[in-house]
Amino acid sequence: MKQGPTIHALRQQLSNLCSLFTLSLKMSNGCGEEEILEQATTSVCTLTSCGAVATLLTGDDEGLRSPDGTILARPALAEQLAYLNGADGPVGGTGSAWGMAYALESIGHHAGYLVVAADGEPPPDELLVLQILAQQTGLALTTAVLHRRERETAGQLRTLNATLAEVNNRLAATVVDLERRRKVHETLTAVAASGAGEAGIADALHRLTGLRVAAEDPFGNLRAWAGPSRPDPYPRLPARRREAMLADARRSPHPIRDRDRLIAVAQPRDEVLGVLALVDPAGLAGEHELFALQHGAVMLTMELAHLRGLAETELRLRRDLVDDLLTGTDDVSALSRAEALGHDLRTPHQVLVIRWSDAPTENGLVRAVEQAVVRLLNTNALLARRPDGVVLVAPSPGPDERRRWSELHRTVGRSVRSTAGAIGVGGVCSTPTGVPKSYAEAQRALRVRLGSASPTGVTVYEDLGIYRVLTLGEDNREVQQFVREWLGALLDYDSTSRSDLVTTLWQYLEQGGNYDATARALLIHRSTLRYRLRRIKEVSGHDLGAVDTRLNLHVATRAWHILRGGS
Repeated sequence: MKQGPTIHALRQQLSNLCSLFTLSLKMSNGCGEEEILEQATTSVCTLTSCGAVATLLTGDDEGLRSPDGTILARPALAEQLAYLNGADGPVGGTGSAWGMAYALESIGHHAGYLVVAADGEPPPDELLVLQILAQQTGLALTTAVLHRRERETAGQLRTLNATLAEVNNRLAATVVDLERRRKVHETLTAVAASGAGEAGIADALHRLTGLRVAAEDPFGNLRAWAGPSRPDPYPRLPARRREAMLADARRSPHPIRDRDRLIAVAQPRDEVLGVLALVDPAGLAGEHELFALQHGAVMLTMELAHLRGLAETELRLRRDLVDDLLTGTDDVSALSRAEALGHDLRTPHQVLVIRWSDAPTENGLVRAVEQAVVRLLNTNALLARRPDGVVLVAPSPGPDERRRWSELHRTVGRSVRSTAGAIGVGGVCSTPTGVPKSYAEAQRALRVRLGSASPTGVTVYEDLGIYRVLTLGEDNREVQQFVREWLGALLDYDSTSRSDLVTTLWQYLEQGGNYDATARALLIHRSTLRYRLRRIKEVSGHDLGAVDTRLNLHVATRAWHILRGGS
């Protein structure tokens, strides 16, 4: 009879141990910390006569929790647990006669506390179960923490691997992009350094992008084309639309799209020197093509600015040379400077002074003369702007000079769309030191032309005849005395009477004594002309019918007209 309870107790202990073993396996099978604590608190009631009061996990900032996981506000109990400092020990304030805090420990690790309570101290076998349960719970918590950290570490590694793979992909893409940009830079730089000019830049851009390329001047004229299907004729936008397009392109730091083309401007400062365009009707161009276009525009800007600088420098040097030639310089320096500019001054030259009364602009007249000289004489022009007109130092055409200079007059007239121009041609000079004399002769020939009845056309100094004497200048006292001798009475009469007898006489003699032509030139009636001629005879005392008298009067009126500036 005495062995019955003992066997029963042993069986109960064995059952409890089996339950603890099963619980340990269950706790260790990937459970989380909250689930482990829930199983531990449930097992307290199942395996013993005690009840779970609270749990505490190390590192939980919320503190004590009830068995259902809610926050438990028992500061006195929390202070007792802190005092125990990781050891088992009795605690009060549990609401029961007996309370015990079991440390949840594993090897070298304190995971927290499991607080249990009962109406009285449990029997030894239950205390043993509680101790084992606390140890199993601590071991499971430690294992759960390790598993959680392992999962977190694995997740971090996966994130790092994905980030590394993304970085590697970006790096590879960056390397490819940099390589393509390097190729663009090297290709276009090599073309610019080779001196291939705008055509070379367009060809290189076509090879880099596979798209057709057009290089235009600021006005929309085609300067270079690369690729198939070159349009002929080349289309040009209306002026207003092109101005708006250029304004948009100048404001944008990147190329812009204009219908089926991508546009970039060559603009060193505020002036557009040219336009570089990719023809892309299908919209295939990407970042690489845009970069190549933008870099090509930079190369085109450098090329056009260089050409502009060379042109301006050459123009300035040419003007300086012409100015020195006209005012006088030595042969040696003039020949060497002209040779550097590609002009041979060792051949005979002539100076021409060109004046156009209704040319659109002075620059327009200069361009027209330059183009005419290149077309007719197959040489560059040595030009200068002077108050008396555009001065040209040109190779002498030889015996054919009169026809050639007349052709120059017609060619310039077509360019400026006007025939109201006069050209004075000086004598031939064989050395640079003779240019000032030829210049003075050209000025005198121009004055004669402007003072004649036909103030448009060409006058060669060698054809002036007696007018060479009459065009020596206002300082020629003999000429002035001659004019006074023959026209003095008429000049005085005009001055006091405010009449135009001298002008009438000049036109009458210029028109060869023709009444109708003279009346038309003076815009007066024939009867008025007859009256004035009678007054001229009366005032001057000269007989206009005498041959010698008419000759002297004609020379005197022409000299008077020239001396007063041909007005």
